[in-house]
Amino acid sequence: MVKLNPFSQLGGCSGDSNIGYSYLVKRHCKVNDLIEAEHLLGRVMKTGFEPDCVTCAKTVSSLCENGRVKDAFEMFDEMSRKGCEPTINIYNCLLRGLCYVGRIEDAKDFMRSITKSNMKPDIYTYNAMMNGLCKVGRTIEAQELLDEALEMGLPPNVATFNTLFNGYFKQGRPMFGFSLLKQMAIAKCKPDRIIYSTMIHGLLKYGKAQSAHQVYREMIENGFPLDERLMNSLLRGLCRLSRQDKKLLKDVYGLIEEMKAGKYPIYPSAYNLLVEAFWRGREMDSVFGVLMEMIENGYSPKTFSFNLAIHGLCSVGDVDKALAILMLMHQARSSRGIPFNALINELNVQGRCLEACIVHAIALKRGVVPKTQAAWKRSKGQQNSSSMILQKG
Repeated sequence: MVKLNPFSQLGGCSGDSNIGYSYLVKRHCKVNDLIEAEHLLGRVMKTGFEPDCVTCAKTVSSLCENGRVKDAFEMFDEMSRKGCEPTINIYNCLLRGLCYVGRIEDAKDFMRSITKSNMKPDIYTYNAMMNGLCKVGRTIEAQELLDEALEMGLPPNVATFNTLFNGYFKQGRPMFGFSLLKQMAIAKCKPDRIIYSTMIHGLLKYGKAQSAHQVYREMIENGFPLDERLMNSLLRGLCRLSRQDKKLLKDVYGLIEEMKAGKYPIYPSAYNLLVEAFWRGREMDSVFGVLMEMIENGYSPKTFSFNLAIHGLCSVGDVDKALAILMLMHQARSSRGIPFNALINELNVQGRCLEACIVHAIALKRGVVPKTQAAWKRSKGQQNSSSMILQKG
């Protein structure tokens, strides 16, 4: 990076020079070149340069963002000596800096000093302190600060509530998000996409997929789309929860339709969970359809998904689809778990003994010795003959 040389073009302490120096200091801060900014500021202040409040605020802010809180407070003291009255924005920067480096108790003391001074704190002051408390798991104290801000007549913003959402989720208390939504409604602060996404993510993290789906419905109604990553997370969460409650399959179907309408890609992990969810719900046509769709989209289903589909289709007598799936399984896949027994038995039940022999041969070729039922249904002599051959094999 080319170093700026302010002294080659600017000199003295005229008003124009002060403006130039201020611009250069702020520019160094903007590109995070704090060493050069401090060097420049120190040299020109010795010549009588008086930095304006904006320049000081920018320098303090940059120092705090880089964790150099001690240097920021030295700049703050220098401002006071120069008679530059700090604004609430500078106080907020220092407060955020203390929280950033984990000095929460010092931050609380500093905030008390702000409230006792002639400087009136704003909602950003409270946001900074609340954020610091939430990051160290002290969300209840942050909630108390919100109540204090409301008593002072300070209207909270989306960032205020988002801080609390994150705090409660980190503590493993995602359901508190619903009470926060009610508080937002009372404060006439409309949730945005970030709020909804944060809440859905937190609920899914702790297995509250049904509640997350409820928030998703509200989010859609308010015109905020969910990104594809969270859509897939929500789909996976509903599939897992449907293991205990089959009624949730209705929500699963609805979400799939919405994802297709919105052209959201379904991830392989979600496809595999869909196969399991529909298998548990005895929705075998859907099992077959999802598996075929997954393959058409270029994904390779897990062996577990193939096996579930074959077993499920055999259980409802749809052995043709089960055979089609068996043929799709790559030879390199492990044969462990493939329900050859179910296929052979169902083929014999349907009187298709020759095909049962073929499946039996495939199993043997892949190193599996099927344990078929001792008694098969027989109808004609050809079926009897085929069954005997199969038993001897």
